[in-house]
Parts: sequence; C-alpha cells; structure tokens
Amino acid sequence: MATVKELLNLEGRVSVVTGGATGLGFQMATGLAEAGSNLVICSRKLANCEEAAHRLEKLGVTALAVSCDVTKADQVEAMKEAMLGKFGRVDVLVNNAGRAWAAPPEEMPLERWQQVFDLNITAPFICSQVLGREMIKAKRGRIINIASVAGVVGRNPAAYNSIAYGASKGALVNFTRDLAVKWARHNIQVNCICPGFFVTPLNAKLFERNRENILREIPLARTGGPDDLKGIAVLLASDASSFITGAVIPVDGGALAW
Repeated sequence: MATVKELLNLEGRVSVVTGGATGLGFQMATGLAEAGSNLVICSRKLANCEEAAHRLEKLGVTALAVSCDVTKADQVEAMKEAMLGKFGRVDVLVNNAGRAWAAPPEEMPLERWQQVFDLNITAPFICSQVLGREMIKAKRGRIINIASVAGVVGRNPAAYNSIAYGASKGALVNFTRDLAVKWARHNIQVNCICPGFFVTPLNAKLFERNRENILREIPLARTGGPDDLKGIAVLLASDASSFITGAVIPVDGGALAW
C-alpha cells in the first residue's frame, strides 16, 4: 500500500500545460514541478514560454518551451514530436489555454464567438486527440481540462457578460465526461477543474470595474489566490486520483454553493 507522499509524487513524469507561461497555467505548472514533474510549456509566444521554463527549472525539473498555436493540429503534432524527442513520453495534459470576449448576447460578433470556441473547446479536442494517442499506446495517462464555473451555470451579467465563454466552457465540461467514459478502458483518467474568479493580467481591468459585484457572488469573499489551483492540479495528475475520472471539480470559493 502506497503512502500519500508516494501517491502524490510526480518525479519522472512529463506534463504538458497549454497556455502555461502565464496566469493560472503557470500556477498549475509550478505546482506540478514542485511535485517533481518535468514540464512542456506551450503557447503562441515562445519568449514567454522560455521565461516560464527557466523559472520552473529552478525547482529542479526539466522544462521544454514550445511555440504552439493549439488550435492548429499540425502545430500540436510538432509540439508532440518535440516533447517525445526531449522526454520520450507524456503522462499528463493540462488543457488550460483559453480566452473570452465580453459582449451582451445580442451584440456578440460571430467572429469573436468562433475564436472563443476555437481555443476553448476545439483546441482541447485537438490536444487530447494528438497526445491521447500516445497515452493509449502507453496504457496510462491523465487529462485535466480547465473549464470554469461559467460553464456550469448562467452568470449575472452585472459581473460577467460573455456568453461565448460560458457556452464553450460548458461544452468542455461535457467533453470531459464523455472522453472519460470513452477512454477509461485505456486507463486514461479525464477530469475537469472549474475555477471561479482568479485575477489575471487578462481580467484585472474587469475585476477593478466589477469588484463589488464579483465578490458578492463568492461566499469566501475573495478571489482565487496564487496557490489555490496547485493542489487540485497535482491531485488529478497523480496516482492519488487513479479512481477519479469524469469529475467536474469547482475551485471557486463556494460560488456554486449559493
């Protein structure tokens, strides 16, 4: 019987974090590195990935920076080849890259709707398919999709007004459940984290404009902090979650408990 420390140990594992150079992606990548996992950090901006990889390697792991537009299948394939060339394996995929576009439903531009869906749901499918083929060969793997509480319930437009974001994250929630069922026979666990409001460079202005409305919807009366996603990411990446699949886990300060 394994100890808790052994179950949570990620030494020797290889984790891919899309959009892992900044924000919530970097927070989770840091947690995975602190548990011993080597990292592949990919986003469109190579310089950001290289800076993140350098910071992660100070934690004693190896990190590979890759420029990759995860909405493009050929670029995801190239990322996979770079990863296999460096590490020879993949154990964990964190589908974190995402975007939003704020507008009332009646004013949402179709082009922006499509861009949000391309990154928030089509890209996780592409990455899961490409890297999942390697996991199927290995008969093991972990896929962690980063959705949102906005993908579970409707949101007050006074605080949040992005129907494309909520709809695409809702699609990601059910993608998680269905893929978990489809790939359970391959010993691949697929789970979903639904963060509540975390202040990042992308939404800092929104938070300042709507601080009161946003905090009113959070029972803990604060936004997510710099360590609040580390633990759940490590749990779902590790052997401690070997009997958890198809789960949708909120990390939201109680927002969904109202």
